[in-house]
Amino acid sequence: MSFCPQCSTQYVVDPPIRVYEDYFYPQVVQVIHPIEIIKRHHCVPVPHHIAAYSVKDEFCHTAGLKSDHMRHFAKR
Repeated sequence: MSFCPQCSTQYVVDPPIRVYEDYFYPQVVQVIHPIEIIKRHHCVPVPHHIAAYSVKDEFCHTAGLKSDHMRHFAKR
């Protein structure tokens, strides 16, 4: 191919090419997370110690009185 000084330059224009420049901006999106609180009630046995007592009287005799008492009954 040779260069001809007599030929004028011609232009051919291609269809435009699109070049995108994307810009991003924060947008608040509220995400709701439902939480269900379940209150569980449990009965737990706890020992509560109660003392049941009784009172009785007991009479004690001294050794000397007891033998005299026995002698008294033996004489009858």
